[in-house]
Amino acid sequence: QVQLVESGGGLVQTGASLRLNCAASRRTFSNYDMGWFRQAPGKEREFVAHIMWSGGRTAYAESVKGRFTISRDNAKNTVYLQMNSLTPEDTAVYHCVAGLIDTTTGRATCWGQGTQVTVSS
Repeated sequence: QVQLVESGGGLVQTGASLRLNCAASRRTFSNYDMGWFRQAPGKEREFVAHIMWSGGRTAYAESVKGRFTISRDNAKNTVYLQMNSLTPEDTAVYHCVAGLIDTTTGRATCWGQGTQVTVSS
């Protein structure tokens, strides 16, 4: 399995931007679909964004569409989540995922430990 390490979370104010990074350990990173899920306290895990191994196709939750952008750099084994116009509703632990990703059930082959994003009003 690929090891995933997220970074870039933090505390920001409403309207600010953050970029989350997810570094993968394996050289075969480019063969993996990648994505992001998030989980807020007391809420169920929520799909955020997904990008295919080729980088050619992306998908987003309706709640983040137009504000968040997922991208990847296969040469650096890294996937990014650019988050703009953040609101308190975006406050959650964000997890990077890889492999077979089911955006409906919230299942994925590999999970990172997560990085906290907190948006103050």
